[in-house]
Amino acid sequence: MNVLSREKQIEVIAALCDGLGIRAVSRITGVNRGTVAALALKVGAGCAELHDRMMVGIRTSRLELDELWSYVGKKQAQVDRNALNAAAVGDQYTFIALSASTRAIVSYLTGKRDSGNTHDFIADLRQRVIGSPEISTDGFLPYQNAIRAEFGNRIAHGVVNKTYSVTHIGMKEAARRYSPAQVVAVEYDVVSGVPAHISTSYVERSNLTLRMSSKRFARLSNGFSKKMDNHCAAVSLYVAHYNLCRVHESLRSTPAMALGVADRVWTIGDLVDAALATQPIKPTTTAPDRRKGLRVIDGGRSD
Repeated sequence: MNVLSREKQIEVIAALCDGLGIRAVSRITGVNRGTVAALALKVGAGCAELHDRMMVGIRTSRLELDELWSYVGKKQAQVDRNALNAAAVGDQYTFIALSASTRAIVSYLTGKRDSGNTHDFIADLRQRVIGSPEISTDGFLPYQNAIRAEFGNRIAHGVVNKTYSVTHIGMKEAARRYSPAQVVAVEYDVVSGVPAHISTSYVERSNLTLRMSSKRFARLSNGFSKKMDNHCAAVSLYVAHYNLCRVHESLRSTPAMALGVADRVWTIGDLVDAALATQPIKPTTTAPDRRKGLRVIDGGRSD
């Protein structure tokens, strides 16, 4: 990875951002598969740091929150609950907070869908936004306590509860068996405050963009993540590319430009350079350094 030219690094990252898997990128670019994975991990970690530095002091009128399912290593049914790595394999959800007006991803977190991660996600969101924007979520109950604890009781919080049809269960036709269930009823509930608009449509559409832009989120394929660190790095790479490089069709600009944290459309080269610049430079071990690490042991026979 350290000897790849900048042009080749850009080519690899661009292919990953277009939804190709590690093996496909390796075949197309001619770069070793392990090198592609190592570069993606390092750039993804840099993108996470870049997001932390840029997404602060955000002003937005309305936020939409949702979770996106995926899995790491194996399906949840195959996970041993007593294993040491039980938290890092199986079902993993990516929490996303989307600014409704600018379509920018303000905050995100990947982990188990439980109350602890939900509270951490809302706490991170609270540190990034200024004021009290309206918040729309789905019916996941831990949202209510976490939002109340971080934003207060007067925050305008609305919930979208959807009821799905179960008639598709048992279908033998693949087209129906693998298609999403039909929504038969939608309820809009006010949890606190007076929200003017309750909707999660934008963030749900953003979830579709993530599934199309990252092979690790593609259903019914073997492109799923094998390690949690690589999975989180892939999410960070997607978020940075989505916010900074991808021009939104309805906005005619990137979400970061609409939010005011960027003044231009970033190229893949700009993203790679900025992400790698956040990573610490590891010193190169030279021959004199290796000799200094040697230790002479007295030998010989003892009488």
